Amino acid sequence: MLTLTSKDNAQIKNVIKLQKSAAHRRRSGFFVAEGLRVCEDAMRSGAQIEALFLTENALQKNGEVCEKLCAYAGRAYTLPSELFAHISDTQTPQGVLGVIKTLDKSAHFDTINNGGKFLALDNVQDPNNLGTILRSAEAFGVSGVILSADCCDVYNPKVVRGSMGAVFRLPILIEGSLPEWFARYPQLNTYAAVVDSDAKRVTEITFKEPCAVVIGNEGNGIRPGTVAACRHSITIPMNGKAESLNASVAAAILIWEMVK
Repeated sequence: MLTLTSKDNAQIKNVIKLQKSAAHRRRSGFFVAEGLRVCEDAMRSGAQIEALFLTENALQKNGEVCEKLCAYAGRAYTLPSELFAHISDTQTPQGVLGVIKTLDKSAHFDTINNGGKFLALDNVQDPNNLGTILRSAEAFGVSGVILSADCCDVYNPKVVRGSMGAVFRLPILIEGSLPEWFARYPQLNTYAAVVDSDAKRVTEITFKEPCAVVIGNEGNGIRPGTVAACRHSITIPMNGKAESLNASVAAAILIWEMVK
């Protein structure tokens, strides 16, 4: 295990770029997972950990797990806490960070016309919302998640942490246009979640497989073209005075209704 001490080290500079730049993540084919549990989830899920970065304190505190991670990772480095703080994206770093190879689970969508219950996200922008949505989708057994290309980067560090490992296990597909993707699967029953008193209440829906529920942008909802491409419009009934729900809260309710 090598020890790194300089901010100018190429490995350190690469981690910082992966933390900050979605374009660099796409070009390189790698992303960052920070935190002991997240890195452990990556290992357990079979994700490829290209490089592991640890502080001495993390090694002493979580020796058994860290030793397994070091043996699993392609390369492992130790570094001082001050240098780790330089590459960390969190306020209170745990001293464990992995560089992970991006995942390709697109093959899971090849048999979509045979069944399955999916979630589609149209221009969801907040990384905290996206991470929570992925966590809920995986927890309730959604078959997969389709994201429009202009959604927040699924490998954003906040998304990876917020998903609590779901990003490693959940089939995820990124598509340029949801309406065009829907058109390729004529048997897919699509449901646009809207705030509209004329839409059918989700509690009255029996979701017939294969199906997909669409969640829209936090501020603007689903784009009109995407709504038009869906077979049905559904809404979550609300008795209070709030005009709408947070995207991740709405997603959890809709997912539950879809899979129950």
